[in-house]
Amino acid sequence: MDVLTPEQRRRCMQGNKSSGTKPELALGRLLWRNGIHYRKQPKNVPGKPDFCIKKYRLAIFVDGEFWHGRNWEQKRESLKGNRDFWIAKIERNIQRDLRVTQALKTAGWKVFRF
Repeated sequence: MDVLTPEQRRRCMQGNKSSGTKPELALGRLLWRNGIHYRKQPKNVPGKPDFCIKKYRLAIFVDGEFWHGRNWEQKRESLKGNRDFWIAKIERNIQRDLRVTQALKTAGWKVFRF
């Protein structure tokens, strides 16, 4: 059972950004400051990496810990609300990340995930 009203839950979930997060912005500033030119989320690269440096065939992903299953075996047990939904969703994300990484490596790209 959710402790938040539907409107409160909606506002909380809207705050979860898919791009333009603080870690992404920090990495972008670091790359740019060091003279590394990149593209953000190019549509013609599999998986639309957060940063793409085509000159070096480098794909950089800045993954959120929860959404991409960091320490998943431990965190999975601590999920309390709507377990079935979240477990299925995070495990799909993990599988998608593996497929995208493999596709990029097969195409000759170097992949970094932070």
